[in-house]
Amino acid sequence: MSTVSTRPPAGRYGRASDDRADRTLKVLGAVLGAVFLAVIGYFAYHYVGQNRISAEVISFRLSEDSIEVELAVEKDAGASGYCTVRSQAENGAEVGRADFRFDGDATRLTETVTLRTTAPGTTAELLGCHAD
Repeated sequence: MSTVSTRPPAGRYGRASDDRADRTLKVLGAVLGAVFLAVIGYFAYHYVGQNRISAEVISFRLSEDSIEVELAVEKDAGASGYCTVRSQAENGAEVGRADFRFDGDATRLTETVTLRTTAPGTTAELLGCHAD
């Protein structure tokens, strides 16, 4: 009676897998994965964590050559920065864009700002806020 072997005959199917090369590739993959996650975490922190000013449009009033926009702004005490607001016409063309600064020690404030437009606008859109 013969014994069943789990190993293929030597030299018949080419080289056997190299365990050391497999381990090196696994370690290299783990290191590259950790570096990738660290880079993503760094950029996420600076994008989300460093934005100390946020705002939202509460209301807006339209006129022929301007739009009054009421903004609710939340910021860190003593932080300064600006928010960008734009207006578009009915056909989608941008008719006005401006940056409005916010300074001071208050952490919550409601400001009414006036955005001048080149044609009658139909919307007021907050594009974003940035700290200095």
